[in-house]
Amino acid sequence: MSIASRLKKRVMHVHTELMYAQQLPVLGGAVRLALWGVMGIDVPQRVKLGQGITLNHGAYGLVVYHGTEIRDRVSIFQGVTIGLKELGPDTDTVRIVIEEDAVLCAGAKILAGPEGLVVGRGTVVGANAVLLQSTGAYEIWAGVPARKVGVRQRSS
Repeated sequence: MSIASRLKKRVMHVHTELMYAQQLPVLGGAVRLALWGVMGIDVPQRVKLGQGITLNHGAYGLVVYHGTEIRDRVSIFQGVTIGLKELGPDTDTVRIVIEEDAVLCAGAKILAGPEGLVVGRGTVVGANAVLLQSTGAYEIWAGVPARKVGVRQRSS
C-alpha cells in the first residue's frame, strides 16, 4: 500500500474517531463543536454508538437525532439525516435504532414518527431515499418515500 493511500485511509477515519471522542465527559463538548463547525457533523452526546461505525467520505452534513442508537459496523455516507418526521409533545421519547451492518447511503433521510423506527440488520437505505418506516433484516430500500426494492445476500 502506498504512503498516499495509507494517509488517505488514516484521514478518512479521523471523522469517525472524533465522533467517538465527543462521548468523552470532559472534552466531548469541545469535540462536538469542532465536528459541527468544521465538518457539519451533528451527533449529540446522547446518541448511543456501537463499535466499528464507519463515516464514509467524512460523512459531511451528517445530522443525528438525540434518541438514536447506532449499533456495530454501521456504514454512513455524507449528507445523511436521522431524525423525526414531525414534532410533537413526546418527541423526547421517540427511539430510532440503526441495527448492525446497516448501510446509509449518501443523502439518505431516516425519519421516524411517534412510534419510532428500526433500520434492520444489514439493511441498505439507498442514496437520497426518504425512509419513513421500519425495515426488516438485509433489505434494500430506495425512493421517495422509500420502499423495499430488494434483499441483500447475508454475509457470513
